[in-house]
Amino acid sequence: METLPCNELNLARTAPHAAIGPVLIEALPYIRKFEGKTFVIKYGGAAMKDSSLKSSFAQNVTLLRKVGIKIVLVHGGGDAITKTAEKLGIASRFLHGRRVTDKEMISVIQMTLAGKVNQDIVQLISEHGGKAVGVTGLDADTIKALPHPNAETLGLVGEVEQINTGYIDLLCGAGLIPVIAPTGFDDKGNIYNINADDAASGIAIALKAEKLIYVSDVAGIHVGDRILKTISKGEAADFIEQGIISGGMIPKVLSAFKTLDSGVGKVHLIDGKSTHSLLLEIFTHEGVGTQFVAEQESDQFLNR
Repeated sequence: METLPCNELNLARTAPHAAIGPVLIEALPYIRKFEGKTFVIKYGGAAMKDSSLKSSFAQNVTLLRKVGIKIVLVHGGGDAITKTAEKLGIASRFLHGRRVTDKEMISVIQMTLAGKVNQDIVQLISEHGGKAVGVTGLDADTIKALPHPNAETLGLVGEVEQINTGYIDLLCGAGLIPVIAPTGFDDKGNIYNINADDAASGIAIALKAEKLIYVSDVAGIHVGDRILKTISKGEAADFIEQGIISGGMIPKVLSAFKTLDSGVGKVHLIDGKSTHSLLLEIFTHEGVGTQFVAEQESDQFLNR
């Protein structure tokens, strides 16, 4: 039996059957609104490590596809890469949060990220009745890359130059869920390690996606002791100026609005450590994370 999204995660077990009805009715307008639309989901953080969270995430993704939403999944896997490198006697080094990548390390990334990590996600989705296909940036020229501006120190770290939307559209049109490992290539045949957040943003922009959803270890944008449900570009600029948004959250926020400015409908930041957060963010009025919008909406109905 499928686990249903609800405002109380255990509602289906603890509440009378009559209480489940409003939950399903709340979801219905969103299902109608998003049918046939494309969501790009960046999958990373704790949600990729805990077995129960991995299973529920795969279940959620499958449900979204079953109700007619086209899902493109871009995944990370940094911890798995580091562990594989250690077993092979290869040290991992990072500079400003990015993995220094030489030819040895790019081989580890291909073996781990584009291999086991990717296929494990495909298998989990399949176990829940979804039809997923593993894709790397090299397959059908999915991600063409440029060297990172700091390539002299970072090595084979790349940035998205071009996305082959035709191949992704073909997979989605066949009812499949592309599960994309963020590697890319250039005209000289070099293979690049691409930050998963950047790859997801580039893919969402190229596809003109309805939503880009970051599933990570961050619950959203905090202001004091509360999480903002929605934040506009103007509000974000004010919060940054006031120091309310600071540190490592600033580039995340700026990246989100750059993605919006490039044509993506909305960007969401949700906590992957919370079971079914993906469904709760999409199918309930309140949501559970923070959504980034160009301007605040006057109509609070269907505001996700």
